[in-house]
Amino acid sequence: MNEIADKAIAKDLKPTIFADWGLTDYQQAWDKQEDLLNKTVAIKTENRINNTNKPTPNHLIFCEHPHVYTLGKSGHPENLLLDEQGLKDKQATYYKINRGGDITYHGPGQIVGYPILDLDNFFTDIHLYLRTLEEAVILTLKDYGIEAGRYPGFTGVWLDADNEKARKICAMGVRCSRWVTMHGFAFNVNVDLDYFKNIVPCGIDDKAVTSLAKELGHQLDMEEVKGKLKNHIAKLFKMKLV
Repeated sequence: MNEIADKAIAKDLKPTIFADWGLTDYQQAWDKQEDLLNKTVAIKTENRINNTNKPTPNHLIFCEHPHVYTLGKSGHPENLLLDEQGLKDKQATYYKINRGGDITYHGPGQIVGYPILDLDNFFTDIHLYLRTLEEAVILTLKDYGIEAGRYPGFTGVWLDADNEKARKICAMGVRCSRWVTMHGFAFNVNVDLDYFKNIVPCGIDDKAVTSLAKELGHQLDMEEVKGKLKNHIAKLFKMKLV
């Protein structure tokens, strides 16, 4: 009976292509995301025009980026506290991009997740989508003995969100086109937190930023953390990773 139930559950899982791009230039990763999103939207458009039902792919991508600051559509450029020379000195780049949210930093030691999902295959609720991504990070932190949660009014994952010690460990900013998502989250694992001193992170000037390494007092095995996070995402979204 259990075997039958397991097969039924497996049949309901959404096939999702997982890829780890490793350390990838930000612009290159953005272009690849756009390409995957456009191909999925094209299938959806074709289905609508021809009244067909061709399946759309889902992708879950992990990567790390060289030092880069990105500013979302609703962001304020003044939240970057470096000029061009300052960026060169920090060996960092800067991009204005088409996700939601304000300014954030990406760099080595940070897991950047890019789910390119057709939410018609899952659920068409962008708030639930964000909360589910947050939950995957919260569960991953719990695996390491860290209690995390949400900060009312803000996306992302926080520690001590209910008091004056509130600090952010995972930022989020997404774009959705015809229910196909891109961009995603940045989870601070072994990242150099000094780079956050050059911005007003996510436009919030009175809250600190932290990392898993800082909280635990030692560096983490990135592959181990990625494995735990990937499994939590797959379970919460009912994905079959391929």
